[in-house]
Amino acid sequence: MRTNRNHKSIRVLLLAALALFTTNVMAQETSVSGQALKKPTLNDLIPGGETFRRVENLYGVQWWGDVCIKPDIDSLFSIDPKTGKETLLLTRTQVNETVEVSLQHFYNVEFPWADKPYMLIKAAKSYVVYDFRAHKAVVSLPRAGRSGNEANTDFNYNYEQAHLAYTVGNDLFVDGKAVTDEPRGIVCGQSVHRNEFGISKGTFWSPKGTLLAFYRMDESMVTEYPLVDITARVGEVNPVRYPMAGMTSHKVQVGIYNPSTGQTVYLNTGDPTDRYFTNITWSPDEQSLYLIELNRDQNHAKLCRYNATTGEPDGILLEETHPKYVEPQTPITFLPWDDTKFIYQSQRDGYNHLYLYDLKKLSSTDDAGTQLTSGPWLVKELLGFNAKKKEIYFSATKESPLQTNIYKVGLNNKKITRLDNGEGVHNATLSASGTYLIDRYSTPTVPRVINLLATQNGKSTATLFTARNPYEGFEMPSIETGTIKAADGTTDLYYRLVKPADFDPNKKYPTIVYVYGGPHAQMITNGWQNDARGWDLYMAGKGYIMFSLDNRGSSNRGLEFENVTFRHLGIEEGKDQVKGVEFLKSLPYVDANRIGVHGWSFGGHMTTALMLRYPETFKVGVAGGPVIDWAYYEVMYGERYMDTPQTNPDGYKACNLKELAGNLKGHLLIIHDDHDDTCVPQHTLSFMKACVDARTYPDLFIYPGHQHNVRGIDRVHLHEKITRYFEDYL
Repeated sequence: MRTNRNHKSIRVLLLAALALFTTNVMAQETSVSGQALKKPTLNDLIPGGETFRRVENLYGVQWWGDVCIKPDIDSLFSIDPKTGKETLLLTRTQVNETVEVSLQHFYNVEFPWADKPYMLIKAAKSYVVYDFRAHKAVVSLPRAGRSGNEANTDFNYNYEQAHLAYTVGNDLFVDGKAVTDEPRGIVCGQSVHRNEFGISKGTFWSPKGTLLAFYRMDESMVTEYPLVDITARVGEVNPVRYPMAGMTSHKVQVGIYNPSTGQTVYLNTGDPTDRYFTNITWSPDEQSLYLIELNRDQNHAKLCRYNATTGEPDGILLEETHPKYVEPQTPITFLPWDDTKFIYQSQRDGYNHLYLYDLKKLSSTDDAGTQLTSGPWLVKELLGFNAKKKEIYFSATKESPLQTNIYKVGLNNKKITRLDNGEGVHNATLSASGTYLIDRYSTPTVPRVINLLATQNGKSTATLFTARNPYEGFEMPSIETGTIKAADGTTDLYYRLVKPADFDPNKKYPTIVYVYGGPHAQMITNGWQNDARGWDLYMAGKGYIMFSLDNRGSSNRGLEFENVTFRHLGIEEGKDQVKGVEFLKSLPYVDANRIGVHGWSFGGHMTTALMLRYPETFKVGVAGGPVIDWAYYEVMYGERYMDTPQTNPDGYKACNLKELAGNLKGHLLIIHDDHDDTCVPQHTLSFMKACVDARTYPDLFIYPGHQHNVRGIDRVHLHEKITRYFEDYL
């Protein structure tokens, strides 16, 4: 084992000091109050609980140009970022007396126009652009589909014209006019490719708002999966289009609609079969549309440009290939001071970094671009620019894989400068000129702080908000983090250990491994409570040791760390989790005969796989919404990490948990939602059949009416159900 400081003896001394400090503080709190501290309940800890103790927040803080806006229910304030001085900008009464919007609060208003005193109000019946100095509506555009059926609304106003795009059913409308009228099986104006490749929407206004790009997805050829609505007296089938790995997938086109002419042009991409189109970007002059085209094997990406007037292709600017997979996640971003240059994000060197490209050079030579960031860390988000200083702002894991911090890089000198305090997990918003940042962050012991920072030197100019500890007055467990070696013997893996508040090193504790383990997820960070979940804290309060490990295959550690699981999902991850259990067994206070495991979705797959592949190690498991057979999972995600069942039959068989059903020895509870359209119920039902055939005996619980997870007040019930299973058998 290797700790964060690489010295076991130092770690032991530090943990002992921390335990002494925690004990002293706890005793001090108890003596001051005169009463023993109470433990939080599931209702306190689980979202949806009646007394859920959410970390306080300052909602709706944003920029209007370089002025910080702080909303409240009845008042709207501006904050000078130089001095921190707060000024009343507007009251709710003023708005409601001058326009008929019945504004209930200021938390959802927006300020997208940096050079005008305009505020966007998304009212129940209209979109209103409100001049908060003249106290009048500049634009009032009725919400279309007044029956309330509109969705995916996308408003655009450029001082000359206002447009509202939205969908009703599967068709796209703009300003009340139908842009499409498609038969069943074709969807327009909505997110496509099952929200993979960074896609989260289906409409894209041009910079001046004169044109609208949109997705058109033909899924009429995709197999319909039957979900059943049990609320009807006679259960009704609710089919969803679900392309499983290796099967026929949908076809996507990109259209460009001109509101002034009512005409639509579709990009001439050729036959869109077995290709993905993502990361759509407009050129600043609206003459071109850029997108990344990805082949179905997901190992060859092309940055393509199309003529926005004719829809004809205008060249392939960049190409990326990889023997395993390429995964484009972000559109290109043009420099605000030079329309011929753009920022491109790529993992080509093993970590996601920023590259600068020049369109003029790309047109004439094979330009490799200029790499602006590099190193064994990754850029998480491009935040924006300072045009005057030619600086680019971004968040990254440069300090630690457990952290997200804020940086700037000079375009001329390539010098990278950190702008925050170097601690915890930061999420920042840049002002219009790039002069200031709204910096929201947390650390393991700080729930939330919101500061204003000057980008010149990273110094805080004002503290807008500091959240209180939501568990003040409660007896809370202790949390530790460290590293162990992966199953490959060389890679460091981060873990989190949660211990009961009254932890006794001389006792033996049952231990539960909470696992996810899949791509695009990270369980352990240096954010608030190291990202421990409410249920982890609850179970520690009930006398369990709670353990989580970010195995190889999980997020924010680079491409090689992630793609080691390629074509055999769940196997290398499981080996790493067993290394975590070996570490647990080395601890004198862990009862090696009482180790359980729980996870949801990919974590449900991991839970089931660990129970079956290591039946002597795990006594009890609870798997939620598990993937059992990757051949039943959807095309985009499944084929990226597993290829197809036709090209990787051995991998699919090795990862098919039905093949291992006869190995079950411990107690396993499978929980599934009957309307799960992400991991369809066939996974769990087919596994139950395999277990019956193998004469093994898992348990099953179904949540009616929920999709891929259990939300609302039922979520408390879910965690009580999970808790009881471990209480009964562990």
